[in-house]
Amino acid sequence: MTAGVTLLIFFILLACAIPIGVAMGIITAVSGSVDPGFAADSAYVIRSMLDGIDGSTLLAVPMFVLSGIIMAKGGISRRLFDLFIYIFGKRTAGIPCAVIATCLFYGAISGSAPATVIAVGGMAIPMLAHLGYDKVFVVALIAVSSSLAVIIPPSIPFVLFGASTGVSVGHLFTAGILPGLLVAIFLMAYALVYCKINGEDRDTIHFTVKALRDQGFEKVLKGSVWALLTPVIILGCICGGVATPAEASVISVYYALVVSVFFYKTLAPKDIWGILIESVKTYGPILFLLAAAAAFSRVIVLLEVPVLMGNWVLTHGVNKLVLLFIVNVVLFLVGMLMDTSPAILILAPVLSPIVAQVGVDPVHFGVIMVVNLAIGFVTPPVGINLFVAKSMSGLPIMTIAKKAAPMILLFGAALLLIIFIPAISLAFVG
Repeated sequence: MTAGVTLLIFFILLACAIPIGVAMGIITAVSGSVDPGFAADSAYVIRSMLDGIDGSTLLAVPMFVLSGIIMAKGGISRRLFDLFIYIFGKRTAGIPCAVIATCLFYGAISGSAPATVIAVGGMAIPMLAHLGYDKVFVVALIAVSSSLAVIIPPSIPFVLFGASTGVSVGHLFTAGILPGLLVAIFLMAYALVYCKINGEDRDTIHFTVKALRDQGFEKVLKGSVWALLTPVIILGCICGGVATPAEASVISVYYALVVSVFFYKTLAPKDIWGILIESVKTYGPILFLLAAAAAFSRVIVLLEVPVLMGNWVLTHGVNKLVLLFIVNVVLFLVGMLMDTSPAILILAPVLSPIVAQVGVDPVHFGVIMVVNLAIGFVTPPVGINLFVAKSMSGLPIMTIAKKAAPMILLFGAALLLIIFIPAISLAFVG
């Protein structure tokens, strides 16, 4: 089959609501069956699937999933929230800013945007509603801020991008720090403007913050310091050359267990078996997707899709800015319709060599891709954060999406800065 026919069949399968992993498996199987002369026969497909999940880098994915679930069950989100309320609470928009900061740090622990919506939303939505904030604003703020979970390291999408393209995962983790902080700052600026325009119930807020401050900073910090150290330890191990990303992910699991069982005492040994089962259920679908995507990407390479697209770029003299504009529009549309992980596994091997031809650093492009796809968590029709937020709040999806629109625009503005100022991503990359 030609590249055009293969891609057409793939999109038809997706339009028929066939799961992405299954659709990729069908394409890889059909390609060799229809054309006996095509290199991707059944044996090749099976080898490709096994090879695709055999890389040491991918070992980081199940370990980060397990670590995130352990910390989530350990109930650390409340401790983080208390700390940031203590820090920001007395200022205008201090409580919403505390929500954003909690999403940022909790995302660094869980690595999952939907998990961050659940953990932070479960405590923040009723609390902020009690403090007089508009419930729709609060739910939208949490849904958008939780997208930071896939940007700030350690990020599973960065692991998948690195595994798909050969780019250093450690460099990607380091490159994600400033972009994640930049998006968080933009969201905090919006919260400040929103609260200045709509006002706050300062008396009720002051009472809540005072009750927390009466405990003293030392006690509040003591309750959250172990959670705050999680991303520091992981990045320190990787950037300091102490451990590879896969080894650091294992360290994070042991660290999460020690903190939750011995320091916070929120988990008992009997809870560990249930956590392992939940981790397997979470990682199982990802594992199948990884295997199918590995075979699918090799079929795409055999069909010379990256070469054809690269030649088209060179033939038509498309410059760097135009190409990045086209790529980001494609990524935005894909993010509206597809989850981040399959989008990266399918598109990263195709797009990376193309943008490299016009001088885009591969680490920089990895950040651009992940930040762009992170917006898809809060854009209809498939924005998973919106669905999770709806289930928690009872609000209609489009009501949340409309309130989130200004924040999504600011997310996009931060993305533009990241695109046009590579130093934001590459400042700390060696």
